[in-house]
Amino acid sequence: MTQTAQDEPASEPRELNIDRSKRADRIIHSHTLWSMGAGLIPVPIFDVLAVSAIQVDMLKQLAEAYESDFTENMGKTFVAALTGGTFARVGASFIKAVPGVGTLVGGASMSVLSGASTFAVGQVAKRHYETGGNLVDIDLASATRRYDEALERGKRVVGDLKNREDESKDVYTSLERLSDLNQKGVISDEEFEAKKREMLGRL
Repeated sequence: MTQTAQDEPASEPRELNIDRSKRADRIIHSHTLWSMGAGLIPVPIFDVLAVSAIQVDMLKQLAEAYESDFTENMGKTFVAALTGGTFARVGASFIKAVPGVGTLVGGASMSVLSGASTFAVGQVAKRHYETGGNLVDIDLASATRRYDEALERGKRVVGDLKNREDESKDVYTSLERLSDLNQKGVISDEEFEAKKREMLGRL
């Protein structure tokens, strides 16, 4: 009887952890698609900024899912530490400045790299959160190694997702439209963020 009493509570956390893990997977998946779409934006540098913002937003949602402390500065520091800065992505971004083929080639490479990077950042964060850690106490050296490994897996994941390229392009088109409205002052920054979150929730 004592053993039954001990066993029953143990099953509840397992179920809750499974639900939380699935929620985290959905967050990573939607933001990976969003990053693929943002990588298609034909404006050098803006695409890099958009992807970085998406990754920070993903970390914020993951922190909420795992009930962990989070600040935007923590997210930006974590992303910069894992990705080693934006130099590789900026290189792909600047290719878009070349007339004609530049936009096509740069957009394609930026889309893949953006999606794979976002997937990898999410996987590293999820794994750390599931051990009970947070973004403050993480060993960045070990996290960077895990990021590099997850990045290669992310490229394969993105390759599979490209079979659903219409979904990625829909994300890009929607992001571009919302951004244009925001820049023209038609919608506020708050409305832009709200719409972005609403669309992410449907992916």
